[in-house]
Amino acid sequence: MAFKIYTKTGDKGSTSLIGGTKVSKAHLRIETYGTVDELNSFIGLCRDMITDEDGRATLLEIQDRLFTIGSALATDPEKDTKMKLPDLHTADVTVLEEAIDKMNESLPEMKHFILPGGHPAVSQLHITRCVCRRAERSVIRLSEEGGEVPELIAVYLNRLSDYFFVLARYTGYLLNAEEIPWRPRL
Repeated sequence: MAFKIYTKTGDKGSTSLIGGTKVSKAHLRIETYGTVDELNSFIGLCRDMITDEDGRATLLEIQDRLFTIGSALATDPEKDTKMKLPDLHTADVTVLEEAIDKMNESLPEMKHFILPGGHPAVSQLHITRCVCRRAERSVIRLSEEGGEVPELIAVYLNRLSDYFFVLARYTGYLLNAEEIPWRPRL
């Protein structure tokens, strides 16, 4: 029998965390892992838009890490789930830092703030960066409001948004797209 997509159990506005705890679909924990899921979907679009094979491979790995993060956020931290869940490692942050450093080696020095744009792929990467920052803010808010969140999740999302900024610049560089400096009106 195929996995059933609709269960009707959430029709009244509640859902269950891993561990069985029922919460409102408006609960901050649900909002947080929903934003991570949204980020993952945007990354899929980015992966479809860029042509750099190293970047595409890194984005696929990032998508896997975001499922790991989503499973941690979807778990009731007060319940013993007896379910083996994947976990995030500091090495996952290092992968992002190394990718950032490698791309930066090819990029011209940044002397101004830059405006998102120049090519659809660059714009999409900047949108994804912004969604990543929103996911990070949501994780921090959940943590500050008493929801247990592994500290490494916020670190990873912070570095991931940096990665998307550099990937946007690097993609523009590979596409010979003009980088648009912000020149404030004074």
